[in-house]
Amino acid sequence: MSHVKQKKWNPGSLKGWLYLLPALLFVGAFLVYPLIDVFVYSFEEGYNSASQTYFGTGLYNYRYVLHDPYFLQAVKNTFLLVVITVPLSTGLALLISVGLHSIKPLRDLFQTVYFLPYVTNTLAVGLVFMILFKKTAYSDGLINLLITWCGGSPVDFMDGPYWAKMFVLCFYTVWVVMPFKILILTSALASVNQDYYKAAQVDGTSKLRTFFRITLPMISPMIFYLVITGFIGAFKAYSDVVALFGTDLNAAGMNTIVGYVYDMLYGDSGGYPSYASAAAILLFAIVLTITCINLLVSSRKGTAGRGIDYGK
Repeated sequence: MSHVKQKKWNPGSLKGWLYLLPALLFVGAFLVYPLIDVFVYSFEEGYNSASQTYFGTGLYNYRYVLHDPYFLQAVKNTFLLVVITVPLSTGLALLISVGLHSIKPLRDLFQTVYFLPYVTNTLAVGLVFMILFKKTAYSDGLINLLITWCGGSPVDFMDGPYWAKMFVLCFYTVWVVMPFKILILTSALASVNQDYYKAAQVDGTSKLRTFFRITLPMISPMIFYLVITGFIGAFKAYSDVVALFGTDLNAAGMNTIVGYVYDMLYGDSGGYPSYASAAAILLFAIVLTITCINLLVSSRKGTAGRGIDYGK
């Protein structure tokens, strides 16, 4: 006669769920419920927030948003910002972190200096960049002054061609996000087991091969973490653009997806929560897709690169 072993109830598991209950309630109230609410709004056509009424349901909001020139321009700006700033800021942060890790004198001072832009107010940094790049009645800006000294012609970075404005935005974004990445990568480099470097030194491995065979595999989880969070942060960019080009981003041609959502709710074209909800859901789908792809790639890289080869 077979006896079925019954699983005993563990009171400790209930205690764990009770500890998690406040956080679960918080996430449900401020994250899950609003997401479901926005998803429902995105299908309600002609929704009026004042009367809480709408005249139909369907995909019209999505069709409108996907054919809106302002939204398409915002998608273009956002994707360019993501593609340019995330790899560039991560690569520069890695180079600077390796340089800081290799020096002993004044290392803490340099780390503090590189971290200062991260704790500085975003709008304050934006004003500094406006002074550097914006042409006024009295000056063409410090950057244009340097260009003129080098024999070039001044460029209107803030109100001129699209490529100039995108250059300023990318430069500003890299400047703002790089300090955090430097801090994370510097900490990751400090946590690498020094025995690997000693073994590589005994074998006479070059510094370049040591970097690619030991350093990069050991800190690759942090690099992928920064890439994923960088993608998410760049897709949600809005305050940085406002700090540089003001609130009328559609007129400047520099709006982002988050800026488009805000405009549909509160801007000059505001009063269309259904369109804003549809744009927000599209942004959520884009970010979720890219995040899943990054996680899939990082997991494969992690399983493929566990072994360390520091041969010559």
